[in-house]
Amino acid sequence: DAHHKAIGSISGPNGVTSKADWDAVNAALGRVIASVPETTVMDVYNSVSAITDPGVPAYMKSLVNGADAEKAYAGFLEFKDVVKQNQVVSVGPAAIVPSGDKIGAAAKKLSDASYPFLKEVDWLSDIYIKPLPGVTPQQALKAVDKTLIMGAAMDGNLLKAAAEAHHKAIGSIDGKGVTSAADYEAVNAAIGRTVASVPTSMTMDVYNAWAGLLNGAVPNKMISMVNPLDANAAAKAFYEFKDVVRASQR
Repeated sequence: DAHHKAIGSISGPNGVTSKADWDAVNAALGRVIASVPETTVMDVYNSVSAITDPGVPAYMKSLVNGADAEKAYAGFLEFKDVVKQNQVVSVGPAAIVPSGDKIGAAAKKLSDASYPFLKEVDWLSDIYIKPLPGVTPQQALKAVDKTLIMGAAMDGNLLKAAAEAHHKAIGSIDGKGVTSAADYEAVNAAIGRTVASVPTSMTMDVYNAWAGLLNGAVPNKMISMVNPLDANAAAKAFYEFKDVVRASQR
């Protein structure tokens, strides 16, 4: 919610939010970080550090006033210490994963039909880290905002279950970037349940926001990288899954 509000107050050529909304975002981030153990936070810090070029900090500092950057960093370190003093020492309970529901059954059907196609995709391609052609940061931010609104409205337990399903699926990824069939099914079920926990109007807001940014060349390019018949079969299965989710949607 804080990020959504901050996006709404962005102005000026550099895309800066209001001071009040900047304060609210920092407070919100501090509180969520304090809600997990320090070890979890350091796991994230160390993982990101390991893939970050050591020259990045100096380069970023060169783009701004160095003295202002140092002052901001000193303020951040003080803030970090306060967060650490208020941090929990143990993780919370795992999410409760529903079972025997229609979305779970539909996810199995979708997964069985689309897993062969999933294995055809080149998940090691760098195409997935390329920016969407012709899309400005401001345009993308509007779509991100719609996504944030939808995420904030989702059932908290189901959202946590989805994160846990994705974590488990990442753990079973093979050398070609493909997760196991069981974990793929669990991820599909988790996503379906989170989407069903928000109104259809919110889902369509997100869909329309991103669809409005997507150049027609993008889906054509993605289709050209796989067997189109298998892609169409997977899409058909997805549409059937979508109908089940929508029928369960509040």
